[in-house]
Amino acid sequence: MSSHSSQLVRAHSSPRTIRAFDLCVALVALPFAIVVGTAIAVLVFVDSPGPIFFHSRRVGQGGEPFDMLKFRKMHRDAAGPALTKLRDDRLTPIGGFLVATKLDELPQLWNVLRGQMSLVGPRPEVEEFVALYPKEYEQILTVVPGITGPAQLEYVEERQLLADAHESSALYATEILPRKIAVDIRYIRDQSLRGDLSILARTALLPIRTLSERIAVVLGRVPTRRILSYALAALAVIALIGAFTVEAGPIR
Repeated sequence: MSSHSSQLVRAHSSPRTIRAFDLCVALVALPFAIVVGTAIAVLVFVDSPGPIFFHSRRVGQGGEPFDMLKFRKMHRDAAGPALTKLRDDRLTPIGGFLVATKLDELPQLWNVLRGQMSLVGPRPEVEEFVALYPKEYEQILTVVPGITGPAQLEYVEERQLLADAHESSALYATEILPRKIAVDIRYIRDQSLRGDLSILARTALLPIRTLSERIAVVLGRVPTRRILSYALAALAVIALIGAFTVEAGPIR
């Protein structure tokens, strides 16, 4: 790595501070991750029997390769390009949900605990794409890659741009990746814990936003009268439960 790249990182971040921040947040999130992760693991196996996790070989800090963990989102024997496209036939039903909500990335907390990844940082890439932009990645690989980052948020709907299965890799390498690289280099230059907290908060809202959008789509297909009927029925059930609770008195 060049001295300019190293000075750039040291001027805007403290590795010890970021590591302490990662460990604190990861340990606080661990109980939630275990509960949600266990439920997802069961759904993945029931939906498509086979391995629960997928090991994706990525390039980490200093150019060191490592296995990035994900929940398996594709059929067991799926083959094809590494990129996930819109309406990808290889996705399992639960896999499509995991991709949309980004919950397939949850196992990467293990990579964070091992020090291979940070909570926030440039997204680690496969060696095939890193080799295309050696000069740019000389800067990017001076820092620990992240589970999420500004480029991840900016291109959260990336797979919609990769709808064409035959051109997806070329499109990603020549059009999308250079833009993500520019975002990552800007992040390295301006990195701060306050900014990282903002990125984490926006990332945490992704599953909620995705669920609300899907519910809105479903409700949009249901007649208004039926929605009102369901709402009234739900209110009636809540009222009955409340009345029963009041009449029964306190539990002894």
